[in-house]
Amino acid sequence: MPEEPPHFSRTAEKLIADLRGVPDTDPVRQKLRPTRELAGLIDELVTKHQIGRESPDQVIRDHWAELVGPANAAYSHAARLEQDGRKLVVLAAHAVVRNELFFHRETLLQRVRKLPGCAGIKLIQLRAG
Repeated sequence: MPEEPPHFSRTAEKLIADLRGVPDTDPVRQKLRPTRELAGLIDELVTKHQIGRESPDQVIRDHWAELVGPANAAYSHAARLEQDGRKLVVLAAHAVVRNELFFHRETLLQRVRKLPGCAGIKLIQLRAG
C-alpha cells in the first residue's frame, strides 16, 4: 500500500481550508481512522455475519415445524437469537399456541439444543406477535 500522507489536527485542516478558499465540507464529528486492507475486512465481516455458513437461527427456522409440530408452527416462529446466542426469542400469534409452547418450553429447549450449532441456547422467551 502507498504511504499515507500526514494527518493534521482538525483545527489545522480548517485553517488550511480557509487559507486556500476551499469550503470545509467534512462533518464536525467525523473521526479519521487508518485505512485497512480490504481482504482482512471482508474476512472479518464474513465471519461476523456467518455468510456462506448455516447460522443457528436459520437451522432453527428450517426445523421449526419438526420442533413444535405443524399446528403450532402455523401460528409461531423463531424470531432471533439474543444475548450472544444464549436466548431464543419465539413469536406466537395466538394466545393458545403461546400458552402451549410455554408449558413445553423445557422439552422444546432440549430439542433445539440437539440441532447443529445450537447447543449454547440456554433460554426460550415467548412473545406475542
